[in-house]
Amino acid sequence: MDATRQRFLMCRPTYFAVDYAINPWMDPTSPVDTDLAVRQWEQLRQVYRDLGHTVEEITPVPGLPDMVFAANGGTVIDGKAMAVQFRDPQRADEAPAYRAWFEAAGFEMYEPKHVNEGEGDILLAGDLLLAGTGFRTAHASHAQLQEVFGYPVITMQLVDPRFYHLDTALTVLDERTVAYLPEAFSPGSQAVLRRLFPDAVHATMADAEVFGLNSVSDGRHVVLPAQATGLAAKLRDRGYETIGVDLSELRKAGGGPKCCTLRLRQGKADK
Repeated sequence: MDATRQRFLMCRPTYFAVDYAINPWMDPTSPVDTDLAVRQWEQLRQVYRDLGHTVEEITPVPGLPDMVFAANGGTVIDGKAMAVQFRDPQRADEAPAYRAWFEAAGFEMYEPKHVNEGEGDILLAGDLLLAGTGFRTAHASHAQLQEVFGYPVITMQLVDPRFYHLDTALTVLDERTVAYLPEAFSPGSQAVLRRLFPDAVHATMADAEVFGLNSVSDGRHVVLPAQATGLAAKLRDRGYETIGVDLSELRKAGGGPKCCTLRLRQGKADK
């Protein structure tokens, strides 16, 4: 297995809080330790750097506690950046902040026509775009994704509100292999996944509930929550090297390693 060096965009959780509830994991009555969230995030960033990946950072904005979840800031493939349109008004102001960063970085920009929450619901697997819908990203957005990026789009219907974004229920391990939680998908989507990825790794509910599938792979190393021990063992059995990180504080808002990480793909050779 070969690791591919990657370029990531991240956002320090300087203003992290759980002030509202827009997914089943969020409880505004439970205390949040922002300093701990920052330390855990810094550990994740250091893991990426130690693996040889490039980490760029967007400046956090006061009043946007979920801006740390950079994966929702856009979709970037072959030097093109699709901006986002959030479902919930609490996150709406994140969209122009990320759009401005992409523009300053020189990406070719596209505006969404429908609700589209970026790499939270849009994952590139080889030459296919797996696109989630059911809770956040609108199904109507999938046609625009195909027109903009030129990759076949495969719709994935999510059915469990705990796994409200595709990246909480499925992770791309390499161009041919994924890991996913079957129960998070409709019967039809499960059948499609079995056809496309017959050698997929199936996660347990226990590992999915600690956001084990919200992981980041470079083709060889898989960075995932330290609490997802069962999934980590399955991945090691397949030959992947796993690196556990503790993002338990950020999980209080429904996020894990992938939520904090947006991949910046410059060109077709950088998949």
